[in-house]
Amino acid sequence: MVKPYTCVGLIPTVRGIRKRKDIKINLEHLSHLVKAASWLSSLDLPVRLIAFPEGALQGFNDEVLDLDHATFAREGAIDIPGEETEELGKIAKEYNAFVIAQAKARHPDLKDRFFNVGFIINPRGKVILKHYKVSPLFPVEHSVCPHDVYDWWVEKHGRSLQSFWPVVDTEIGRLGIMMANEGSYPENARALALNGAEVVYRASYPHPATGNEIFEIQSRARALDNNLYVVAPNMGTYYLFPEETTPIDTFGGRSFIINYKGQIVGRQDYGAGSTYVGGVIDIEALRDHRARAQWDNWMKDLRTELYQILYEQPIYPKNLYLKREPMKHAEYREKVIKRQIKSADY
Repeated sequence: MVKPYTCVGLIPTVRGIRKRKDIKINLEHLSHLVKAASWLSSLDLPVRLIAFPEGALQGFNDEVLDLDHATFAREGAIDIPGEETEELGKIAKEYNAFVIAQAKARHPDLKDRFFNVGFIINPRGKVILKHYKVSPLFPVEHSVCPHDVYDWWVEKHGRSLQSFWPVVDTEIGRLGIMMANEGSYPENARALALNGAEVVYRASYPHPATGNEIFEIQSRARALDNNLYVVAPNMGTYYLFPEETTPIDTFGGRSFIINYKGQIVGRQDYGAGSTYVGGVIDIEALRDHRARAQWDNWMKDLRTELYQILYEQPIYPKNLYLKREPMKHAEYREKVIKRQIKSADY
């Protein structure tokens, strides 16, 4: 039996990196923020899950500055596991909690390429799950995703739910990852749910999509539609470089912990500076609901033969970066976005 526990989502101030060594500045700040957030949030129920938002380690300078992909892969991307995950593993051990985080990371079998990778570390400090982001924010992100190298990915990792939407079974529930823009597509949450996920990480999302409530609406809908918890911490204040003195609130706050009925059980609207969101996760209540509810237990009634018709024809080109590195912004707009809009028949 899984006892109810507190989940904490960190909302940190982050400094964008030039080189991998700059990550240490963010790690040091995160260790202080964890201490405050976990101590205060554990006064009722113990904290067993700590979520760091997307961007917490490296920021987003590869995107903001339109950097060359191969150069950032060599100079800014990390290895998982590696030095940075070892530091996060120390936090997991100290607080006896699972840690979910994200980083731009290299794949050991692809030279000069990096992916956007979410990962989970257990309380013993070991990486137990890696999720390679399948739905980047295509106009701005420079990372490779599995669909961009689809043929290679399937040959190496297989073609299954676990190959693209992995879930890990733990003592605090079955955990999965759906980062940022992945939550904009209902299919990603449904895939995780069909693979057994009970608690799903969904972070971060930029303004104005936070201020106009897109981030909240999507996150609550994904939780309700699939009867799962969504942990959605956002970024705090962003400094473009470590030495910058003037911050930019790019993300606009709005962080949530949402239960399996789409109800917010933890909320933090404050975006500037560093803060956190906390909420209770009750896995046994979720499991009871999935086992007994006749109405808002949606997946038992899926008409899968009908829905397959929707996806018979390809829309976004696969294998886009199988033989070349990802494009910069201007080239992507010209060669991908304009063609997609022109060819769309919906």
